[in-house]
Amino acid sequence: MDPVQENSQYPLVSKFILSAFAATVAELVTFPLDLTKTRLQVQGEAGLREHGKPGPARTIYRGMLSTAVGIMREEGPLKLWQGATPAVYRHIVYSGGRMVAYEQLRESVLGKSEDGSFSVWKAAVGGMVSGAFGQFLASPTDLVKVQMQMEGRRRLEGKPPRVRGVHHAFIKIVSEGGIRGLWAGWVPNVQRAALVNLGDLATYDSVKHLLLRHTSLEDNCLCHGLASTCSGLVAATMGTPADVVKTRIMNQPRDSSGRGLLYKSSVECLVQAVKGEGFLSLYKGFLPTWLRMAPWSMTFWLTFEQIRRAVGISSF
Repeated sequence: MDPVQENSQYPLVSKFILSAFAATVAELVTFPLDLTKTRLQVQGEAGLREHGKPGPARTIYRGMLSTAVGIMREEGPLKLWQGATPAVYRHIVYSGGRMVAYEQLRESVLGKSEDGSFSVWKAAVGGMVSGAFGQFLASPTDLVKVQMQMEGRRRLEGKPPRVRGVHHAFIKIVSEGGIRGLWAGWVPNVQRAALVNLGDLATYDSVKHLLLRHTSLEDNCLCHGLASTCSGLVAATMGTPADVVKTRIMNQPRDSSGRGLLYKSSVECLVQAVKGEGFLSLYKGFLPTWLRMAPWSMTFWLTFEQIRRAVGISSF
């Protein structure tokens, strides 16, 4: 199938809206895996023990499946989507921003070669820059999402709830740490996004066009599916350590000034995790991360490519 030629009547805002829509579909389909991953990443947290913070009497180390089953049994099936609202808000900003930024970098800043190809190093740079840009814009919604995802565990531990909903979470964060508090943990957040998009955007773009140039595959769902499968695996491998650090920094308790009580920086969090729990602690939640990124990536890219084609915008 020949790619649809892009019509100049579609401005950047149209691509932003289509990206946000495709990301919303993918997020809702795979969100329970994200919640499971977040719960796994904070189990046995060394920083809590070192600072003498109260916690459960015994840390229950569970795998991905038993964690998900435990959430459904102890908190209810719908709790698997706890925090989905800010997650959708996040992806409207994050995915819309990163996709538009990447295409602009590819087409207007870095530029394609004379034969129309886009070199791997340019794709890597474009992926990292656009991912960091999109995540910085969306960091406040990511902070709210992580805190809401942990509310169920706090109730089971006998702790009072920190937030009652998305609106209350935003107000609470601003009241405790000011506007700057909304960007708590933004450094590991942006670092993770840069690595994930180095894996996701760069891998998808490179693999897709490699398949189109060197195989008999056409620009269709099969090609998009193969490219998205590769991008999900690479993104999970590169992004999980930064994701563990990001989750712990964003979930830590804070003082009246909004400063974290467990970690002063992402480097300190990284060092404490490795010293207290071992190197493999950086890959806590890798399986649900990958099992989420693979269907997320496939759902997103298939939806994104098809709705672009449907409205007359050229293939990505």
